[in-house]
Formats: sequence, structure tokens, C-alpha cells
Amino acid sequence: MNLFAYTGRTSEGAVSGTLEGATSSVIADMLLSRGVTPLTIKPSASNAVAAVARPGFDLQRWMEPKILPVDKMLFSRQLHTLLKSGVPILRALAGLQESAVNPRMKRTLGEVRQSLGSGIELSTSFAQHPTVFNGFYVALVRVGEMTGRLEEVFMRLFHHLEFEQFMGQQVKSALRYPMFVMIAMFGAVMVINLMVIPAFATVFKSFGAELPLATRILVATSEFTIAYGWMTLIVLVGTAFGLRRWVNTPAGRLSWDRWKLRAPVAGKIILKATLARFARSFALSLKSGVPVEQALSVVAQTVDNAHMAAKVDGMRTSVERGETILRSAVASSVFTPIVLQMIAVGEETGAIDEMMDEVAELYTNDVQYDLKTLAQQIEPVLIIFLGVLVLVLAMGVFLPVWDLGRVAFKH
Repeated sequence: MNLFAYTGRTSEGAVSGTLEGATSSVIADMLLSRGVTPLTIKPSASNAVAAVARPGFDLQRWMEPKILPVDKMLFSRQLHTLLKSGVPILRALAGLQESAVNPRMKRTLGEVRQSLGSGIELSTSFAQHPTVFNGFYVALVRVGEMTGRLEEVFMRLFHHLEFEQFMGQQVKSALRYPMFVMIAMFGAVMVINLMVIPAFATVFKSFGAELPLATRILVATSEFTIAYGWMTLIVLVGTAFGLRRWVNTPAGRLSWDRWKLRAPVAGKIILKATLARFARSFALSLKSGVPVEQALSVVAQTVDNAHMAAKVDGMRTSVERGETILRSAVASSVFTPIVLQMIAVGEETGAIDEMMDEVAELYTNDVQYDLKTLAQQIEPVLIIFLGVLVLVLAMGVFLPVWDLGRVAFKH
């Protein structure tokens, strides 16, 4: 049990104190049962002291399997079915908690149900578990709460998770062969640098002849790898760690997401997937009766790209000032001509939601096709790279041998 400090309000005035419970949701339930409306519930500072006094961790919880996308897909689909059948949300969550196979998912649903039972909104309850329910999931649930169409939202979330899983599988399948080739070539180059080139370099230097440029490059590379290979490895690992830390900052995430949309080969796929997500969320919000300004605010949280989110948030500001959606979209400079054309037609006909559904369907199909042909797009670049590498290795190794053979033949 943990100790929580709380503040609240009753009919007689403000109250405060501490209570012991498993989670803040349990504390909220206890306060409500006593006629106290909770205002703040925070872990007490004595918890840290207790943690120091009793070092260790929950081994059973640490060994629990991770919550996989398929677990969230199954949860979303089942919750949609239960809500559509008229089952109350608390009873539906209780049933799904009992039937959950994954222990971590079972515990998470239990905490969500306790939080919801204490009067906290479902979206807020989900937001308390960011490692399970990301910002996109929470934002769409919030849209469903605002519009009273939760069952439709959970079905859309199921399709979204299904598409994300499909896209991940397609990317892994497309990159499997190129990655295998690159790893094999890296291993071959390391063997040549560390074992083959040093042996040839000793022979070449013993003849005192001038080596060709390709051979000198190989010898210099081999000497650098032997002398500073460990240092290079440390620098690469440190750079990767630093880059990851930087990407986790707001500025780094913004720059990284902007670069992803312009990256070679993969950039156009990511852009199409992001536009499909934007269009799908925007259409759902408008169909649910959410005002355009509020819909754009919600969509900014669901696109899963900081650069695109900033542009959509800028669109919302422009619309609030009286600009049309089309002019705001054009000024953002992130939308393709197809999206802009659909927005223009939608504004003229008053059917932006239908046009956005068309955009989402179009780009979803395009992303699926691009992912299926991703390996074919990578293969020419990979073949050219491997061809240049093999050419340099062959010239560096065999040109001196050929020259030495000619000299020996003349003598």
C-alpha cells in the first residue's frame, strides 16, 4: 500500500489529509464514498522514504509479458462489440479484464476500471497508462466521449491498429533481405580489413613498388580500422545514444519528424501514412459534430508527427481568425495537391468529412502498395552500392598482383 496526500471539498468547506491505498483511483473512490470531492491526490513524500527502507522491485511484475499490438486490437474490437450491444462501460471493462490472457493487460484494465469508477473520464483513465495507450488512442477516445460515439471510435481504433501492424510487418519483410545483405557485406569487409589487406600490404611494401590509388585507400582503411576501430565503435554507440536522447526532446522530435517526411524512399510512405491518419481523424471528428476549430485541435494530437501536428495547430489558429480551411491548409505547406483539391471540393459542397474519408482511403491503399514494392525500390540502390564496393575491393587487391606479375614475367 502507498500513502497519498489529498485535498478536497465537502459541503462544509475544504479538507486535506493522507490516506493509504493501492492507487490514486482507490483513494478517489474512498473520498467520494465519504462525501468528499477530490481536488488533488498526490503520492506522499513518505513513500520515497519507505522505498529506501525496503529496496528491491516486484520481480513478478517485471517478468510479465509486454502488451502487444494484438492485445490492444482484441481489446478495441471486443469493447466496440460490447458497447454496441448496450453493455455499460464499467461492466464491459470488468468482463474484458476477466477474459484477458496477458497479466499486464489484465492489471491495466483493472486500474482503468477503478479510475473510471471514481468519476474520471475514460480518456483520462487511458492517459494514465501512456506505455499502453498512446496519444493517438487517447485523443480518439476523447473525440468519442465528446460526441457520444465511443463504439464507432473503438472500431476505428481497431482498424488503425490493424493497419499499423500490417505496415510494420510489410516494412520488416521488405527490409529483411537488404539488411541480411548489408550485414554479410559488413562482415566480409571487416574480415578483409583485419586479415587480408594487412597480409597483402606486407608483401606489396617488400617490393618497394608504388601502389595503385585503390590499394592505398584499402591499406589506409585497414590501418585505421586496426588502430582506431574500438574508438570508432565507441563514438558510433555514443552518437546513437545521444541522437536518441535528442529525439526525445521537443525540439529534437520536431526536427526528426520533419526529416522523416523528406527522407529518401521511406519519406513519401511516411507522408502518405501521416496524411491518411490526418484525414481519417478529421473526418471522424466532423462526422461526430465537433466544430472545425476543435476538430483540428484533436487531429493535431492524433497525427503522430510533431511537425505535422504543429502545422495542423497553425491551421486551427488561422481558422479561428476567420480563414477558410483551404487557405489555412495551403499556408501550412505540408499537404499534397490531392488533399488540397479534396478540401476545396469539400468546402464548396459542405461535405469535407466525405472528402477526407476519400483521402484516407486513397492514401491507405497507396501506403499498402508502396510497402509491398519497397524491396523493389531498395534493390537498385543496394546493387549499385555493392557493385562499387566490390569494384574497389577487386581493384585494390588484384591490380598490384597484376603489376607484380607483369614485372616478374619481364624479368
